[in-house]
Amino acid sequence: MFRPLKKGDTIGLFTPSSPATVTAEERYKRGKRFLEEKGFRIKEGRLTGKSEIYRSGTPKERAEEFNELIQDPEISMVMSTIGGTNSNSLLPYIDYKTFAEHPKIVVGYSDTTALLLSLYAKTGIPTYYGPGLIPSFGEFAPLVHDTYRYFENYFVNEERIPYSVPMPSYWSDEPVNWLEKTTEKTLYSNEWITGIEGRAEGRVIGGNVNAMYGFIGSEYFPEIKEGDILLMEDCNKNAAVVEKNLAMLNVHGVFDKVSGILLGKHEQYDDLGTGKQTLDLLLEQLDGRQIPILADFDTCHTHPMHPLAIGRRVRIDTVEKSVQCIETWL
Repeated sequence: MFRPLKKGDTIGLFTPSSPATVTAEERYKRGKRFLEEKGFRIKEGRLTGKSEIYRSGTPKERAEEFNELIQDPEISMVMSTIGGTNSNSLLPYIDYKTFAEHPKIVVGYSDTTALLLSLYAKTGIPTYYGPGLIPSFGEFAPLVHDTYRYFENYFVNEERIPYSVPMPSYWSDEPVNWLEKTTEKTLYSNEWITGIEGRAEGRVIGGNVNAMYGFIGSEYFPEIKEGDILLMEDCNKNAAVVEKNLAMLNVHGVFDKVSGILLGKHEQYDDLGTGKQTLDLLLEQLDGRQIPILADFDTCHTHPMHPLAIGRRVRIDTVEKSVQCIETWL
């Protein structure tokens, strides 16, 4: 469906929610420069440098920015600059017909989940939970280089199937060095966690849970099918909100269908003094269901992060703590 990226290809940038090209302009410019130095051309969407306090533009303006980029024949990949809170506002105005006829690689994470899942729901074309320009490529070394290596392996080199997703040796979620580097971030030794033992194989579906809350049950949300692998992650939430969001998935019957769960690290999680981690709250909602869970997976808000194709099959082994892409993603 897609060919691998190559140096010289054009990446189009869209801003579906938070106006971070303004509020984090220095980090935006650093991320843009990073990809340009890697050999890619960057085409800015019409809302780059625009701000309406909490968003980059009206819902229709933000959808028009995205639609213009997917209509541009010079663009190979469309990447979100960042997430935010209200990308679900765009969904009625996206040009799904053009995307189906002339598909492009669309990549982002966090609130961009709304666009990624709706495009897949409406067209069946895979989208990609992966780096956003500002948070991912505006990051400092060494973490930015790890994220880029995984990005390049996935989209440029297209590692052979089956592709075993490597576990990063370290990670960080320290909220320092957003605009300027003031100190070295603390790097934590990495370990993926077995939540429930088992093996599963299926289609990846999901993304940011808080974003899913904004449109689940609508025509823009993909049907959860028997055997799917559910990807879940979030950031800056407390235990009460995490429980609410997990219960939302439960009452929609999601946990009755999926065969496995990839639970990403939760950036800056607040347990509210309960001692309960996100995995503990998930196990409460599963209420005895024996669904294999691999937790603290690195497709999430923490650094570094892996891309993962929504709509493509993976195999997980929570005992061996392994994830394999078993279906080509491009």
